[in-house]
Amino acid sequence: QVQLVESGGGLVQPGGSLRLSCAASGFTLDDYAIGWFRQAPGKEREGVSCISNNDDKTYYADSVKGRFTISRDNAKKTVHLQMNSLKPEDTAVYYCAADSAIQTMCLVTPWVYSSWGQGTQVTVSS
Repeated sequence: QVQLVESGGGLVQPGGSLRLSCAASGFTLDDYAIGWFRQAPGKEREGVSCISNNDDKTYYADSVKGRFTISRDNAKKTVHLQMNSLKPEDTAVYYCAADSAIQTMCLVTPWVYSSWGQGTQVTVSS
């Protein structure tokens, strides 16, 4: 059974940093592309970043480019999203998602991902 669990969210002041983790179980992470998404209240789910199964493709939304970094450790079955220079507009619930059908690709289209975590809240506020 594919399971994803996000952690690392919390309350941080503007300009601060957080490192989100997505722990995978029940499947071989090497065979899956991973996406990070976020959803703020009243807004649609937004694709933030993604990484292909073997690290050769990554993508960042313009809103986070230069501030966020995605990485994966297939041996530890974990994907991280390092978030620096956080802004109030980064406040949202952050989700990781996985899919094997697109494992060599890097997509931030929510409906192509078959497995999702429960989300972790990130709040950026002074």
